[in-house]
Amino acid sequence: MWLSFWRSRDRFSLDQLRYLTDQLTKIQIVNEINKVTRLAPYQLKSFVNSSFLNFVVFCVGKDFVIEALRSIAELITYGDQHDPRFFEHFMEKQVMGELVRILKLSRISSVPLQLLQTVSIMIQNLRSEHAIYYMFSNEHMNYLITYSFDFRNEELLSYYISFLRAISGKLNKNTISLLVKTCDDEIVSFPLYVEAIRFAFHEENMVRTAVRTVTLNVYHVGDDAVNRYITSAPHADYFSNLISFFRKQSMDFNKLVSDTLTNPGPDSTSTIIAAVDDIEDNLYYFSDIVSAGIPDIGTLITDSFLVVLIFPLLFPSLRIVGDNEMQSGVVTSLYLLCCILRILKIKDLANTIAAALFYPLEAFTQSSWGKFNGHISGDGFTSKTEVSENDNLNSYDPRCSMVNAPYIPSSSGFHSAHAHSQNDCSSSNLSLREVLLAYVTKGNDIEVLGSLGLLATLLQTKELDESMLDGLGILPQRKQHKKLLLEALVGEASGEEQLFSPKNSLARDGIGSELEYYHEKIKEHYGVSSQATDVGTSPLVRRFQVIDALVSLFCRSNISAETLWDGGWLLRQLLPYSESEFNSNHLELLKVSYNSCASALMEEARGIWSDFLVTVLCEEWRKCKRAMESSSPRKEWTCMLLPPHKLSSEVDVPDESSFVAGERMLELVKVFVLQHQLQIFALGKPLPEQPPIHLPGDLPVNHRAKTCGLDVSGPKPGIELSLGDAVPCRIAFERGKERHFWFLAISVGTSGWLVLAEELPLRQTHGVIRVAAPLAGCNPKIDDKHPKWLHVRIRPSSLPFLDPAKFNDNGKSKTKALIDGRWTLAFRDEESCKSALLMIVEEMGLQSDEVHRRLKPLLNLEIATDSSSSSVCDPDDSSSFRTHPNSL
Repeated sequence: MWLSFWRSRDRFSLDQLRYLTDQLTKIQIVNEINKVTRLAPYQLKSFVNSSFLNFVVFCVGKDFVIEALRSIAELITYGDQHDPRFFEHFMEKQVMGELVRILKLSRISSVPLQLLQTVSIMIQNLRSEHAIYYMFSNEHMNYLITYSFDFRNEELLSYYISFLRAISGKLNKNTISLLVKTCDDEIVSFPLYVEAIRFAFHEENMVRTAVRTVTLNVYHVGDDAVNRYITSAPHADYFSNLISFFRKQSMDFNKLVSDTLTNPGPDSTSTIIAAVDDIEDNLYYFSDIVSAGIPDIGTLITDSFLVVLIFPLLFPSLRIVGDNEMQSGVVTSLYLLCCILRILKIKDLANTIAAALFYPLEAFTQSSWGKFNGHISGDGFTSKTEVSENDNLNSYDPRCSMVNAPYIPSSSGFHSAHAHSQNDCSSSNLSLREVLLAYVTKGNDIEVLGSLGLLATLLQTKELDESMLDGLGILPQRKQHKKLLLEALVGEASGEEQLFSPKNSLARDGIGSELEYYHEKIKEHYGVSSQATDVGTSPLVRRFQVIDALVSLFCRSNISAETLWDGGWLLRQLLPYSESEFNSNHLELLKVSYNSCASALMEEARGIWSDFLVTVLCEEWRKCKRAMESSSPRKEWTCMLLPPHKLSSEVDVPDESSFVAGERMLELVKVFVLQHQLQIFALGKPLPEQPPIHLPGDLPVNHRAKTCGLDVSGPKPGIELSLGDAVPCRIAFERGKERHFWFLAISVGTSGWLVLAEELPLRQTHGVIRVAAPLAGCNPKIDDKHPKWLHVRIRPSSLPFLDPAKFNDNGKSKTKALIDGRWTLAFRDEESCKSALLMIVEEMGLQSDEVHRRLKPLLNLEIATDSSSSSVCDPDDSSSFRTHPNSL
């Protein structure tokens, strides 16, 4: 039989290749039947011209053709690495031409699929430059590229796109010339590029990704003729349509964020993160396009981003509205602006965005946007044409011309067409920069976070001119001094005078030439008729406006500690080492806010989690210091889009729960630490590595812990101790199973425990610890109806959010919130019950007093700021006394 015959040969031999190519040349018909038949001349009248009746024609099954094509790919790849005669035979027999002929013969989808795979494998694996030149010559590749495949077959489309990607991977200035057609030294046809971008907006993400790979491989070749071709009409529309597609994606993204913030679900976070990845992938694609260095592409992308997305969509969404309206549009717009500035390294784009922040919101409303439509720089690129917003970017003919790709008009889901006009008129007169500061001082938590994120991103955008940052009021102090010093060194007296003046600023005669240039460009190039507000205002005034907003933020009680820390980082970037720019009002506001936090912290010393207070405070001090002194924000701004982490009090945990109290304690500590470090910073002093907290003190000789014989390791089940002050009691841990214990309340430093011990039969004055529970937060209370009963709350031994292993990357607990337990201790008489209560109160007082003593130098601001550098904090002093889980 046929198959057994050719399988008997050496699979990777030249003879095998010769045999296969010989059989391919004889194939005239490919059918569905998996067998090979030899047709006689009299049988061929319906198939071939009579002049060819003297030949014998092979009619073969599709499986034979598929196997032959697969084997040829293996043999050519093998021969390229081991024996050049393989490819020489391939060229001599013009096998590429035979493959094209086989494609024409077959109407069975599996054969074109295998043929595309065969050619792709050969192109990807051929190392010989000579072999690549041959593959790309003779127009065979262009024929395959433009062949009318049936792309209703999704698998065939996948192989076709992989085929295009394989070709693009071998492009260079020499090979690309084999795939184009020229006339008078100008390219008139480039099938690889044209056919690839037809699938740029395919609904399948893998297809879109492959198309981007093909285009980037083309752009990075750096061929001048190719560059002129792709930036000429109508091919330049591809870039504009990409941005229109990104606009549509941004609108869908905003709806997703809005729905998530309104009705968060169990998969909301993962859904948002996946959408963010897609958004950023698209922006990185634009960045890669720009990095190819094609002339005018950067200008085209800049103009398209501004007039298609930023001016008509993102800026108007930053409006100030009532407190009761969901601000998803604001948050999404702020995040997208952050992404664009961070990823697209285009100087003109970054500086235009920054300069536009000086314009009022009304400059970018729909009434003003009409003059932007279809406006693209006159650099030879065609303008875009509006179509209905109902057009779906995913509903298209994949073979249609790119000039028909849809352009999304300015109306969108980011904001209502009438929302702006219905708001307070005074807000419409605010510049975008002032709107950002207004969100910092008056916005909700996510609005504050978004505004801080945009200001921080502008601060870190290297493409921004320093005059822009100075005009916005966010030029870091060290950069101010560096420029003034340079001016002084080159002999500019004014620079020298400003450098050594207490209140220095870069501006002497206005904002700066760069800012003025971009204001003119916004008017002339983009047709914005409104005037930029407060242009004549000194940058020093703007700088104080930013500092005023940040100081106001630090005094707000309705903003999370995490967001306040982000504000602290921005302040430290602006003022890394000088206190001179804080005025008396700033200092007074910060001091009042600090005193309020300090009072609340003192109350926590007698709270449910007082035994953890010193340890948590020292740990958060180190974290806050690292965050403030870091060169970049400590987290990604993606967090502004995620559903906010709700405290337990906001879900299904009662307010009196110790778990809720623990979250509040941690939040308070974070705010207090920031306020304290701001006080030190405002005085121009360095932050110490540790907070000024006293070291643990020695226990008195008559302390209950010493008289009981308890060592520094704390009460562990199974340890023996003296029962000197213990009170006998009964308790049932299981229904109907009452047990007798001796009860003790013991404190050691800032730690404390409730202990139940069993008396030793042979040593009646001693017992063995069976159960230990936290003393802090036990809230002892004698039963109103049974004066011999004492109720105590048993809180968890630790807070899960203090253990990173128990929380995921998004700050959500991996375990369910812990719940409080309760003991009801029954004593022999009322006096014993009162004695146990007094013992608990006494030990809780000693524990709280020790916490107060440890924190005293920290809470005394004058002492803390004078001696903080020499103070010592040992956050682990109580680690030896950590409460152990309840056990029997």
